[in-house]
Amino acid sequence: MLLAALLGACEREAQPFSPTLSVHFLDVGEGDSIFIELPEHKAMLVDAGDSYLGLDITEYIQKAGYRKIDYLVATHPHADHIGSMSYIVRHMPVGDVYMPRVSEGSVPFRNLLSALKEQGLTVKEGKAGVNILHSGETSVDILAPESIDEEELNNCSLVLKLTCGRHRVLLTGDMEAKAMEVLDADLGADVLKVAHHGSADALSESLLRRIAPRVAVISCGAGNDYGHPHADTVRLLTRSGVKIYRTDADKTVIVTSDGKTLKVTAGNPSMERGN
Repeated sequence: MLLAALLGACEREAQPFSPTLSVHFLDVGEGDSIFIELPEHKAMLVDAGDSYLGLDITEYIQKAGYRKIDYLVATHPHADHIGSMSYIVRHMPVGDVYMPRVSEGSVPFRNLLSALKEQGLTVKEGKAGVNILHSGETSVDILAPESIDEEELNNCSLVLKLTCGRHRVLLTGDMEAKAMEVLDADLGADVLKVAHHGSADALSESLLRRIAPRVAVISCGAGNDYGHPHADTVRLLTRSGVKIYRTDADKTVIVTSDGKTLKVTAGNPSMERGN
């Protein structure tokens, strides 16, 4: 009986790692773009970097084996998050589209709305309480915004929580700590995409305790003009024992989970031309 139990344990340990959730934090310079592989060969794209990255992002998704984006999410209408989204909408089939209910007159936002109209796509309102997907042990839920203040577009960002078995990934757009601290939601996560490229307003000690991540990913551009990530944000994460990955230094970062084991790989290709 003991031998049989030991053999059974060895067989379980020898089983290959087969992730059901893969989150690709793409190196798009000073911006955000996150490609997500979901169960049943579904694909999600959260944000799309600046306006010159459309071809690179679509090629990355296609090389990963996907010909359709089943779920397209624009966290908020700033150019470094939606700049290439109109290109992607025009060059890949898209299923459901989620955005916060805001009115914005910027050129990238108008371009995106025009592309969606051309393709006959309608927008579903992204807000707290919306479930985008639930498949087995994997789900994608929108935790914020709970309300809209168009004077603070960063704080209108969609905040997404990805769950895969025992693991959780929190995607925060550009929402500032002061706005996240008042959210009526479970923000706990193993992996945190640090808001607003790691700016000074991205985190507070109380918010970090509430999230309690093991891993943090900061999407920022090398030598950017904003000083991202801010030294205070990096120090706060470091003091808390959080493992930090940065796209300016580590290039594209991929987080994978099978619900039991969480893996992080870095040094994957950059989306920026010339890299």
